Amino acid sequence: MTSRPPIKVALAGLLVLLVAVGVVLWRGAARSDDAARPPSGDTNPSTSTASAPGSAPVAAAPGARPPRGEQIPMPGCWDGLAAFDQGATLDSVHAAVAAAIQARDTALVAYLQERLTELVGNDPDRALQLVTWALKAAPPEPAIYLEALKAAPAVRHPRVSEKLLAVAEDKSLAAPDRASALDALETQHRFTPETRGRLKTIALDDSADAAAWMAARTLGRVMKEDYTRTGTYAPYWKDLLDIGTTSEDTAVRLLALEMPSYSDPLLDSDSIDVLAKVMRTDKERDVREMAAFRLAVTEDPQKALAAFRAAFDGEQDLCVRWAFLRFAVRAAGADALPLVEEFARKDPRLRQDYLDFKALYATGTTDFARIWLGKKEHHDCVVEEGAPH
Repeated sequence: MTSRPPIKVALAGLLVLLVAVGVVLWRGAARSDDAARPPSGDTNPSTSTASAPGSAPVAAAPGARPPRGEQIPMPGCWDGLAAFDQGATLDSVHAAVAAAIQARDTALVAYLQERLTELVGNDPDRALQLVTWALKAAPPEPAIYLEALKAAPAVRHPRVSEKLLAVAEDKSLAAPDRASALDALETQHRFTPETRGRLKTIALDDSADAAAWMAARTLGRVMKEDYTRTGTYAPYWKDLLDIGTTSEDTAVRLLALEMPSYSDPLLDSDSIDVLAKVMRTDKERDVREMAAFRLAVTEDPQKALAAFRAAFDGEQDLCVRWAFLRFAVRAAGADALPLVEEFARKDPRLRQDYLDFKALYATGTTDFARIWLGKKEHHDCVVEEGAPH
């Protein structure tokens, strides 16, 4: 293996890291897959792809880039790194991160980020030091430190989580920095009612930009964690439903309604009433479709069918009507076929969909996932990011 210039640590504490051959261009953000929304906002927040049976629209992170392939750092490629590791401290790794960023060596930055996580461990004081560095540094360093903290157990210490929430609430900070702090909170096991309320306030703040979107996502991801651990979802869903119906930001509304998709709890009857109103009144096609998707998993399928029927006549967009049809089938299975036939009579463009579903259920198959695999697509309703619709 071709060796790289060695790492030298001066006795005075100044680390000069020399890396040259084989470096790749620094891409400017931490390795988070969809961590933060840029200040410019979102051109079209809902790239509609099939995230679940029935092709639900997906609320894309505003300005997010396509996920990159996995990067596996190979620390053995750097001469002297083993010796550096033996005496590594939080301060020495901090200095090494800055040097590696300057050298544009993303693989080394990724390795050093993991070392920061290890060094922090369950120590709240070390965790708070990362937050301090993040607040003082220029991009991309803040995201690196907060991503390292996110993976450390200390992030769940009350002092640390409170500090991160305070950073997220600080309107004097740039929106991406506030969003990075919220991203670091996503590995909490649960949120108290007070914390949920503070996050909801951020999500509903029209001036919060990236932080508003991230606050909704953070609520949803901790809801999934709490639901997995304890079966609790209702308090989080109530907050998300409020955000999804009152936020002025389309991307935030869409994401708030999407978040239960990752745990799929059975929605209660009261939620159906709220979502039915969203299907009838929201000005954005994507949000109306997402509300229909939410109604597909409910404890009262017949009430969901009634909501789809009530919304159908007032809806003029073919793609939203198609969403009402397919999610009605997902909610009630073969019991939805009379309603689907009614939709097809009212809108002949949906007739072939009715015939397809009728034929599929006639085979005796009842599982919707299998039904959906056999369903042909007749409508061009996938919206690419930024495309008009």
